Amino acid sequence: MPKQKTHKGVKKRFRLTATGKVKHRRAGTSHLATRKTHKQKRNLRGTGVLNSVAAKGVVIALGKYSY
Repeated sequence: MPKQKTHKGVKKRFRLTATGKVKHRRAGTSHLATRKTHKQKRNLRGTGVLNSVAAKGVVIALGKYSY
């Protein structure tokens, strides 16, 4: 039986925490930042956590069998 492969695009964009949550980089930070307010840019800093519904697909794509 063949093994399940890791989706390399997902591997580059998401990380799992020790408790199984999925961390990601926030969208809207790479360019066109001059038109955003300081408050918007401040709130886009750091990483976000996916909700559990979206996280299930990411965990499966990473090749983890915890779900």
